[in-house]
Amino acid sequence: MFSAESRYAHVPDAVFTGPGGRQIHYRRLRRIPFDIPIQATYVVADGDRFDLVSNTVYGDPLQFWRICDANRGLWPDDLLAVAGRHLDIPEQQ
Repeated sequence: MFSAESRYAHVPDAVFTGPGGRQIHYRRLRRIPFDIPIQATYVVADGDRFDLVSNTVYGDPLQFWRICDANRGLWPDDLLAVAGRHLDIPEQQ
């Protein structure tokens, strides 16, 4: 269901059984570790987008979520809103 590069690839599935016996399959919550190894720092520039930043540092625009996780970004655009902000760039796994 999810590609191997997806942030949900290693999140376990679960099943909820309702009162009538109906089963609902879902993905459990993804836990973000507190000890994410950092490899570099990136300085935000005007007009930055996470897909472009991720492509620059990882060569893959779909890995933007790693940067968001390392910087505790609930709303990714907020992390890029201020030029000059320093973002932690985690090691690629």
